Amino acid sequence: MKKEEKTKQTYQKILHAAIMEFGTKNYENASLNSICQNYQISKGLIYHNFRNKDDLYLCCVRICFQELTQYLKDLDYQAATMKDSIQILLQARQQFFKEYPYYANIFFNTILQPPRHLQKEIKEIRRKFDCFYKECYEKLLSKATLREGISLDMAIEYFIIFQEMFNCYFQCKSYENEDFHSFIKNHELNIAPVLDIMLYGITDKK
Repeated sequence: MKKEEKTKQTYQKILHAAIMEFGTKNYENASLNSICQNYQISKGLIYHNFRNKDDLYLCCVRICFQELTQYLKDLDYQAATMKDSIQILLQARQQFFKEYPYYANIFFNTILQPPRHLQKEIKEIRRKFDCFYKECYEKLLSKATLREGISLDMAIEYFIIFQEMFNCYFQCKSYENEDFHSFIKNHELNIAPVLDIMLYGITDKK
């Protein structure tokens, strides 16, 4: 086996192990020692490929958001109504997390319990994902009848702010909840009616 191929395989093995580690624990509880012990990887190999725990964690977060964003981009989400279109997007996201449960844990930990010292880096990693949703809202809202005095840009901004407020609310609650997986399920069940309320708060009911 060529050196380059072996190096690539080692890198992928570390990433796979890290995704399972961060995909079952939050950032604080996950550790490089656990990765080494559970997946027979030497710490030297980890440090040869990644600077530290933060570097490895951010790499996993980046892969998670890239995979999710591409999954949603490949989706034909535009339905007869904006409400149905949003429902398709939400159901697709839930299906993605059902297929890739490790990514679900990584995603919601970055949204609801992000490591404070990595918030800037996570925000940058999320940029394309956030842009995708902004583009979705723009396409869907451009076809809606907005209330008088509400521009398209304002409507998009309100949607984003409302969603962030919703996430912040759950972020505060998440630190009080011991069963994080049940909490994720509750978050996903509540986001649809919240967006529905937001939608019919900015459009005419016609």
